[in-house]
Amino acid sequence: MASVFTKIVNGEIPCHKIAENEKFLAFLDIMPLATGHTLVIPKTEIDYVFDLNDNDYSELWSFTKYVANAVGAAIPCKRVGVAVIGLEVPHAHIHLVPLNKVGDINFERPKLNPSQNELLDAANKIRAQLA
Repeated sequence: MASVFTKIVNGEIPCHKIAENEKFLAFLDIMPLATGHTLVIPKTEIDYVFDLNDNDYSELWSFTKYVANAVGAAIPCKRVGVAVIGLEVPHAHIHLVPLNKVGDINFERPKLNPSQNELLDAANKIRAQLA
């Protein structure tokens, strides 16, 4: 059965897309820890990020850096934090979370519940920063 992220890649589930190329996709988390919380995934469904072949692994991190720079430029924060957890969705993914303090990347704290308009606004701000 396809993961929820594969369904997003295939267009079966909508998302607020930030960036995309032939191998990778970045989109906003709909239950974010902070405004601008972005997920970066390989389009190929692979359960664990460390199972990617070396070339795809390196390319994923380069794509992630490109997206993280846009997130940091668009969303007021001190840093863009990175987390690779992968317990909830069996599809490799990297979390990019705008941070102002260490606790901002605590995945056990309550998530935000932004409206579609708030998500769209954040996505537009981040996309505007992509070079």
